[in-house]
Amino acid sequence: MLSYHIDKLGSLDGLVLKDHPDPRPADTKVLIRVRASSLNHRDLLLLKGQYGRSAVPAGRVPLSDGAGEVIAVGPRVSRIQVGDRVAGSFLPKWIAGPISAEAISVQPTLSEDGWLTELRVADEDACVPLPDSLTFEEAATLPCAALTAWSALTAFRRVLPGEIVLTQGSGGVSVFALQFAKLMGARVIATTSSTEKAAKLTALGADVTINHREDPDWHIAVRKASHGRGADHVIEVGGIGTLERSIRAAALGAQINLIGVLSKSTTFDPASLGSNIVTVIRSTVGSRRQFEMMNEAIDARNLRPVIDRLFSFSEARQAFEYFDTGAHFGKVVIRHTDE
Repeated sequence: MLSYHIDKLGSLDGLVLKDHPDPRPADTKVLIRVRASSLNHRDLLLLKGQYGRSAVPAGRVPLSDGAGEVIAVGPRVSRIQVGDRVAGSFLPKWIAGPISAEAISVQPTLSEDGWLTELRVADEDACVPLPDSLTFEEAATLPCAALTAWSALTAFRRVLPGEIVLTQGSGGVSVFALQFAKLMGARVIATTSSTEKAAKLTALGADVTINHREDPDWHIAVRKASHGRGADHVIEVGGIGTLERSIRAAALGAQINLIGVLSKSTTFDPASLGSNIVTVIRSTVGSRRQFEMMNEAIDARNLRPVIDRLFSFSEARQAFEYFDTGAHFGKVVIRHTDE
């Protein structure tokens, strides 16, 4: 089998393709023929050695998100069968309940090989059946970005019909948050960087779009668009650089879901914390049970993940290069096979 590995950190040059003997599943493990994988900002940071203090061992297979077909199972497997279409949990140890130290102890790329491979061994408990309505390429977008958006809108303070959700940009988490918020009957105000992307966000259901490059004081525009109320939920993917404006754009008692660190600015005025009464939550992905619940909603409402571009397995390096430009709208996906 063929797998991509991170031979050295620092640049895309560290991604190399290697050949290995096919693995076999033991005990409660299953063998998955990977059909597709997708990229997240986390994957790029890990490859560049910029993911906080987390170090990636040399030789690690990257990518946290993938989907495929089970082709063999270990002798003690009971909940997964050969032929099942599955995706992998971003946090394989988190089955249900609140997050814990054990729940985050295993993560693809950091503590085990990821999904940029032809064949992958995974524990049966880490496998999530795919919605029947989705292709492998669509399903490969779900484990990180989709589940993060779903958890932000449902795990703590659930979005109610008529509430206002503010999303930032047009990456995977933000686009999924827009789609889920509309399923829940919310109004969506979306910030973006271009007229072209604004049109795409509107086509997906955004009620209002704000070009943050043309209007850097977009928090004021959010208040105007909401008749002074502000947003009840904020999908904060910029990080510290945009948090102050998110606080000022939020409604009284709003929930701000701090998810990403995409903003290049690190300026934050602590006084802004006193300008509004809000709850700021450091959001993450969800448990396997939350993943399953999300899939039920996706299937029931025929939601289709937004894929910007598809690359072949041999074009994995080009997929990273394209993702690094930030030009994508939605998800960048790698198709592993043509079958």
